[in-house]
Amino acid sequence: MNETKKIAFHTLGCKLNFSETSTISRGMSFENYEIVDFKERSDIYVINTCSVTENAEKKCISSIKQANRRNPEAIIAVIGCFSELKQSEVLNIEGVDIVLGSNEKFNLSSEIENFLKVENNSQAITSIKNNKFFIPSHSSGDRTRSFLKIQDGCDYYCAYCTIPFARGASRSATIADTVKTAKEIAATGMNEIVLTGINIGDFGRKNNETFLDLLKELDKITEIPRIRISSIEPDLLTDEIIELVANSKRFLPHFHISLQSASNKVLESMNRKYTRELFDERILKIKELIPNCCIATDVIVGYPSELKDDFLETLDYIEDSVVSYVHVFTYSERKNTASSRILEKVSPEAKRTRSEKLHFLSDTKKAKFYEENIGQTYNVLFESDNIKGYMHGYTENYIKVKTKYNSSFINKILPVTLVEVDKEGIFVINL
Repeated sequence: MNETKKIAFHTLGCKLNFSETSTISRGMSFENYEIVDFKERSDIYVINTCSVTENAEKKCISSIKQANRRNPEAIIAVIGCFSELKQSEVLNIEGVDIVLGSNEKFNLSSEIENFLKVENNSQAITSIKNNKFFIPSHSSGDRTRSFLKIQDGCDYYCAYCTIPFARGASRSATIADTVKTAKEIAATGMNEIVLTGINIGDFGRKNNETFLDLLKELDKITEIPRIRISSIEPDLLTDEIIELVANSKRFLPHFHISLQSASNKVLESMNRKYTRELFDERILKIKELIPNCCIATDVIVGYPSELKDDFLETLDYIEDSVVSYVHVFTYSERKNTASSRILEKVSPEAKRTRSEKLHFLSDTKKAKFYEENIGQTYNVLFESDNIKGYMHGYTENYIKVKTKYNSSFINKILPVTLVEVDKEGIFVINL
């Protein structure tokens, strides 16, 4: 291909997807492609999809239709989890030309070349069964932080989840390769790395390495001032990991630990690997060693067989716990999962009511956490956004702040004292 073609990327779903899209687009930029915004007219549109909920799939379909409207003659490539799980459905969407699964998406350039060579421009479909190898990636579009993929896939097979089918078995990079990539990211001037994956606590198990050993090595990298751990399973969060974060100058006081339900009956039905008591033990240990730590969690409401009393048990537990805030997910039935075969369904009305109650409680918990930090001085890494004359940043313990836009603050870590929260629940800082 000699002619320069415009290519646009759109990412849906998790931080891991953003990391992988960034790596793919970076590779395309070194070839004969011009990267343009997804909202622009482009020769090629690439949509990295998510299939974690029915709503996520609807967003994927909507994005495909948007691309087709912008340029009906464009090549549309659909990659990622939705295309992995529902290949036939994706192929039947008007305008779709190329469908690539979770690992095959990293061969996007050659797949586009092959597609252009086909005389009748038939749809390119690749095998989606080869998710056995770890393919590294990291994001680079953000000028302040990079999402570093350290692990992929999952062996847990939770009853509601399709990720093991979409991404395959758990696998990870080696410690040596991860440290090398982290140093390369640091050399670009970024000030924060976020460790991402599907089940990052499972890092290294098949390489005879451990997540704790990785953290110890990353903690030695003096070139990067901030490292944040993304979501981790309670059963894989050890005392040693908590102690390392507590004593580190690099790892930030912020944990995202999945709960899903505080009812042990529901947790067992979900095929989760822990009890509420273990989760509580983990977060109390964190608060004991890191009192100002932000602790976020995920909770699913409306899981099949979740009775009103089960939900109230979860609600009461969250209210009394040291959790800072909650990501609330309404249960979405996924085909071929164990939970889809449970006969006792929760009505849409009950799901909506439970979601509203938990969202309200989460907002209350977050406001309380922010209030507890008033008067404290933290270091904030400022981002490059300019929204109505303000730029934003986050403290070490993930408290959001904003100040009047000043381009010289971008990617700077500055000390700020938290004083006043605006009506949006964000600390306003005068610098």
